[in-house]
Amino acid sequence: MTKAIPTIHVENDHVRVTEWRFAPGAATGWHRHDFDYVITPVIGGEVTLVDGQGNRTPFTMVPGTSYFRAAGVEHDVINGDGGELAFVEVELKGRSG
Repeated sequence: MTKAIPTIHVENDHVRVTEWRFAPGAATGWHRHDFDYVITPVIGGEVTLVDGQGNRTPFTMVPGTSYFRAAGVEHDVINGDGGELAFVEVELKGRSG
C-alpha cells in the first residue's frame, strides 16, 4: 500500500503542524496519537479509519471543516476515494494523554 506523505510545517514545545497528502489508496500507516489534535481537511474525500480491533469506519472529510480527537487514538487512515486527499494536523503538545 502507498504511504501518505507527511510534511511538518511547524514544530516547537507547544505544537506540531503536519500537512498530510494522500494519493488514491494511500494510508498513514498504523500509529498512535500521543497528544490531542485537530484535523482540518484541505482537499476532502472519503477515508476509511481502521481502529485497534480492525473495525473499518468510513468518514467523509469536508474541506475547511475541522474536527478534534483526544490523545491515545490508535488507527490507520486510508484514502478510499478516487482522488488526492490532503489535511492539516495540529498536535497540541501541552495536552498529552
